[in-house]
This record gives sequence, C-alpha cells and structure tokens, in this order.
Amino acid sequence: MKALKQIISRYVFGFLLTIIFISCKANKPAYKQINNQKPNVLIIHVDDLGYHDLSLNGSKIYQTPHIDALANQSVRFTNAYANYPRCVPSRFAMMTGNYPVQNRDVPDDGFEMANIPNNKNFIKHINAAGYQTAYFGKWHLGEDPKDLGFNTSIAAGHAGSPISFIYPFNTPKHKGINKKAPIKDLEEISKEGDYLTDVLTNQVIEYIQERDKSKPFMAMLAFYAVHQPLEAKEDDIKRNRKEINAFDYGDQPEYILEGTGRTKMRQDNATYAAMVENMDANVGRLLQLLKTLGLEEKTIVVFSSDHGGLSNDGTNKRQLATSNYPLRAGKGWLYDGGIRVPLFVKWKDHFRPGIDNKSIVMLMDVFPTLLDMISGKSLQTDGKSFLPVLKNKAQWNNRTVFWHSSKARPINTGDTKSSAIRVGDYKLINWYEEGRVELYDIAEDPSESNNLINKKTKLAQTLLNNLNDWKAKFK
Repeated sequence: MKALKQIISRYVFGFLLTIIFISCKANKPAYKQINNQKPNVLIIHVDDLGYHDLSLNGSKIYQTPHIDALANQSVRFTNAYANYPRCVPSRFAMMTGNYPVQNRDVPDDGFEMANIPNNKNFIKHINAAGYQTAYFGKWHLGEDPKDLGFNTSIAAGHAGSPISFIYPFNTPKHKGINKKAPIKDLEEISKEGDYLTDVLTNQVIEYIQERDKSKPFMAMLAFYAVHQPLEAKEDDIKRNRKEINAFDYGDQPEYILEGTGRTKMRQDNATYAAMVENMDANVGRLLQLLKTLGLEEKTIVVFSSDHGGLSNDGTNKRQLATSNYPLRAGKGWLYDGGIRVPLFVKWKDHFRPGIDNKSIVMLMDVFPTLLDMISGKSLQTDGKSFLPVLKNKAQWNNRTVFWHSSKARPINTGDTKSSAIRVGDYKLINWYEEGRVELYDIAEDPSESNNLINKKTKLAQTLLNNLNDWKAKFK
C-alpha cells in the first residue's frame, strides 16, 4: 500500500511539473527563441503594388505563386492600409510609426527625413537590441537610410524610381528629357544583361549569406518594382502578351471616368504583368534562401506594398499600369484602390497562419510591432503594435484611423485634395476644398459605389467632426 502511494505521489508530482513547464513555454515572450536568440527580420516592401495585383487576391492575369505561398503561411490582413496613396508620405509613416502630417501638410518629393529623436527612432532601438540592420533599394526619404540608423544601405537615396530597370540602370532607354536622380551603387554591383529587381535581390542574398552570424539581422528590401518605367525582360513580356490576348474580359470596359481623368478597369498591360511576376520570382528566391540556410523558423518575414497600383490618370492622359478593380480608383486616391495594400506576417511555429478580415492595421504599425516582438519595447507614436492580433489575442475591428491627402495631382492621377476617416466598417471621405463628402460601408460595399451620405446623416456628421478634430491637432 505504501509503495502504491509513492507511485501515485511521483505520478502527481511529474504531472504538475509537466503542467508548469507547458505553462511557462506558452507564456514565453514572442521575441524569445528556444535557444534564447532573437529572431531575424526580413521586410519585403513593394512599390506601387495594388491589393488585387496578386493572384491570391483575385488577379486572373498576374501569376504570383511565391507571394501566394508566403501569404498562406502567414497572418494575412485584408483590411491593411497605407497611410497615404503616394510614395513619400507612405514611406515616412512606415519608417517613423506616425501619420505623415506636419503643419497640416505632408512630405513630398525632395523631402529629407531628419531630426527623428532617438527616443522615437525605431531603427536605432532595433540596433540597440543587438541587431545588424541593412536597407536595400528605394528610400526616397533623403540621401541615405544610414542617416536614420541603418548600419548598411545599398542602392538607396533620393530616387523615387529608376531611370531604367535594364542595365545600365542610370541610362534612359526612351526618348525625352531625363529629370530623375541616378541611383547610387548600381555600377559596382551590376553588369551587362542585368535586371534591377534581380540585382537588388542578389544583394540581399549576399548580405544574409555573409552576415555576422553572432547577431540577428534586420534587412529591408524595398523594390523599385513595380513602379514606372514599365520595363521588363522580353521573354516575360511575350509570354504575358500571349496570355492577355487569349483572356476574355467580357463586357468589362477598359476605362471609366474618375475625377479629372480615367480609371483603368482591366489588368491588360503585358509589361507590367512581367514586372509583377519577376518580382514574385525574386521573393521566391529569398524564401528559398531562408529554408536552405535553416533560417525559416528563425526569421520574421513581413510583406507589404506602399499604396495602391497606378490605375488612374488626370488631365494628362498616359499609359497606366494596372487595375485595382473591384476596389475603386488607385494610386493618389483615398478610395480603397489607392490605400488598401497586401500585408502579411510570417513567423513559422510562432504565429498561426490565417486570414484576419476584421482588424484594421496600417503601415505605421509595422515597426512598432517589430520592436515589440524583438525587445518588448514601445515608443510613443501614432502607430501601435499589432502583436496581440498576430497572436490571436485581440481583434482591431473597431479601430479609428485617418488620412489627409493635401498633395493632390489632378494632372497626373486625377485626384483632388481630400481627407478621410475609417471607424469600424464605415469610411468617410471629405473633399474639403470642394465641400463634398461621401460615406461608405466598406464591409458591405468594398467597391465604394453606394454613397450613404443621405441615409446616415447623423453618422456622417459625427465622423466628419472627428476627422476635423484630428486634423486640428496638426498645427
């Protein structure tokens, strides 16, 4: 009998130890690995890629199998937004974790991002957490990402787009006056026959292979693709042209009128399709590298775009790259075609893959989230960590977010000055110089085709008041 009691006591003691061990493991901070090393971070940020430019999100023309696979292994947000429908303010918001509004205006081409205090600087905090940091590709926020704190930068600088995607990259391939700034470093890292998106990916691969393996890394690859100029490899163009010519668009019009110009309604540009698919292939190369080096479980991967695809022109008619349909309009606009972006986060064995179609997240939340994951710290910024959302412990379906678009381009993209607010499912857009207001239920009407301004007047007035109160803070 005594022996039986001893056996039972040992069993109960062992069972309790197991429960304690499991509990401790479950409560382990997200930024801790089993071997007590912090995770690496790889950010892939695409230029001008629309939400529906991925086959995962409904494109029937662009084939993006590698990005689709990444998305299916990630927490994928269907209500993710850029903070602005153009490059400079959107990138400012992402890198600083703040709304891109200063003195009731937003930064634009030629902007120099400087004077970010150390206590607000995410890159310097990530460096202080023991990371080696590197930036590759489009910066568009000044002279050098190293000014913000990155240890390494390659092919960055003032340029908002390349002179050419085809070697030599700083030499125009078309007639006309070139006013673009050259991209530095490219001559040293490229050769005849190279394509820019491939070259940048090569540099990231080399960096990861040759990194200091005693420290974790954070690498950000900001593709110049798929921004204009529309240039791709000839074989890729020919393949896509053949597929597009065989595609039945039915009664879908090629363009509709919008603002001071047109909205493109078909994805039928073979060169743009080739650019998207080349970019996808390079994403595949990076993901395969992480697997080959045994880094897949040790690396957080973030994929995003800076705003919607170029689907609109204005009084100046020009070649358009893509269509964001069924979202309305595109780059330059505060309709969802201009600001909704693909955003997904993968950390194998840490975040359960799945689709979050409720939470409202923004690009200004990315670095607060990353800093939270790797160090548990937070800075006082407008953006906030969505780590609880990634861990399925919260849902941000009633969040309030804002936009202010004061750098309208009625000549190039057809838009005029506007501001917007989204609260839960409802989004209000105010063209404040025109005195025009529109209200939409995004959950029920993602195409923003049914204006509710006359049906929900009380709600519209409340949202407009909240929007104006937010704007009044920026003096």
